[in-house]
Amino acid sequence: MTERSVRPARLADLNRFAEVVGDYGFLIDRWMRQQNDQGVLFVAWLGTRPAGAVYLWLEDAEEAPIRRHLPRVALLTHLEVTRELRNRGVGQALVAVAEQHLRERGHERVALAVRTDNAGAARLYRRLGYRYWDHGAVTCYARTTLPDGTVIEEPELCHVLVKDLVPVTPAPRAEARPIGAANPC
Repeated sequence: MTERSVRPARLADLNRFAEVVGDYGFLIDRWMRQQNDQGVLFVAWLGTRPAGAVYLWLEDAEEAPIRRHLPRVALLTHLEVTRELRNRGVGQALVAVAEQHLRERGHERVALAVRTDNAGAARLYRRLGYRYWDHGAVTCYARTTLPDGTVIEEPELCHVLVKDLVPVTPAPRAEARPIGAANPC
């Protein structure tokens, strides 16, 4: 089996990834944000083959409802796996590395938005421990950069899913005593 690896993007990666996931303008924008500590563009490789990417958004969310209900919560955005390499654990590996990056930096939660018509992606995120939030769907905007540099924004109705990165452990229970037993003092 070919070795899979995930790491933050380097400038030299962008052309190769643009060939397989498209939108060089998006990739260069995210790489520039990475240089300014506004996020991390993670890239996955299968051997020497570009396999996928995800951007970890560390800025305030662009969408007002997400900013209001999840202030300062990092967002996983634009998870993309090359079509021929899907269902081989690449997406799961990208998410796991992004989550570990957040844990190591003290983040307690992460969120993401998935189009309401993308049941396959929602299934993956649910399997990875994400849960739907209680505030309904949100309008997000997909941005595509055309070869001439024009940016097109298209609205998408999205579900927001959240995951706690720090396990919630219940408070220790007092030692059990039979009902009616005297309280030893």
